[in-house]
Amino acid sequence: MRLIRMLLLAALSFTSVSVLATDDASAQRLTALLNQAKTINARFSQLTLDGSGTQLQETAGQLVLKRPGLFRWHTDEPMEQLLVSNGEKVWLYDPDLEQVTIQTLDKRLTHTPALLLSGDVSQIQENFEISHKEGGNVVDFMLKPKSKDTLFDSLRLSFRSGVLNDMQLIDTIGQRTNILFLNVKMNESVDDKLFSFEIPEGADVIQE
Repeated sequence: MRLIRMLLLAALSFTSVSVLATDDASAQRLTALLNQAKTINARFSQLTLDGSGTQLQETAGQLVLKRPGLFRWHTDEPMEQLLVSNGEKVWLYDPDLEQVTIQTLDKRLTHTPALLLSGDVSQIQENFEISHKEGGNVVDFMLKPKSKDTLFDSLRLSFRSGVLNDMQLIDTIGQRTNILFLNVKMNESVDDKLFSFEIPEGADVIQE
């Protein structure tokens, strides 16, 4: 559950010299890259490590988002979970537990990485300290939340040739989650029905 919350929340080496940009320039650069993708549909591969580098979990699945605020994150079996946001509520469904957790999309959740990708990019600089480095066709953005009431300590978001490539989250206890995005398709038509959720019959419901 902690990892799913962090995802609600959204290492490349450089062979050329990288220049650290200012916060304003970084925010403008990130905003421009995010604004060019109104929809994203991609596979993902996710690896979670503890503070010593020991592997804790490896999963894969499908991401679909439509800005602003619509989001679907489906993790494949054998650890299947479905995370859906319609811009107002967030549903987390665990088929094995037959359990649905429902949260209101409050201010705290809008600071999280997954919704950073699908949300209002005009608020990025308000919520994060931002810097970026460029090397070749890769741009790396480093984001640190300004608020202390967050589930992660830092976030790295990388683009390759203008396309979302990978993300790394580090939480407050040093746990790292690396997410690689594959076969990324941008600005294709996306059915809004993907961002609604009907509670399965017999499922336990938890309201938060």
